[in-house]
Amino acid sequence: MRRKPSREELAKNANLCEYCSAKCCRYFALPIDTPEGWREFDFMRWYLLHEKATVFVDDGEWYLLVYSKCKFLQDNNLCGIYETRPDICRAYKTNKCEYEDRWVYDKYFETPEQIAEYAEAFLGPKKGKNIRSAKTKI
Repeated sequence: MRRKPSREELAKNANLCEYCSAKCCRYFALPIDTPEGWREFDFMRWYLLHEKATVFVDDGEWYLLVYSKCKFLQDNNLCGIYETRPDICRAYKTNKCEYEDRWVYDKYFETPEQIAEYAEAFLGPKKGKNIRSAKTKI
């Protein structure tokens, strides 16, 4: 397995996609409303009950991320419909892509329990309910 060169090691006009694992073609992320109450957080819990779904926050914006490979991603990690690809793909530029593998989100939730705990910390416990188990005497 060969090492992926850094951006700096490549020629200025190099096509990064020829060296990348095509992360941008293995998921999609859609903006969602910033949660303000239990109902919105409960929707996020529902999202996270589904396989390959996560929720993240980047620069204050909330997103639903679904890991799902594009049907037209080829084994060489290049686009199989490059000439007729959708506008969203055409608009995507590599100058700010995830090529370096250093992408970090402000917040990242993978499980419904994580979002429930965050909601409770953000909103306080629901009246008469608590996500934690009752305290037991030893």
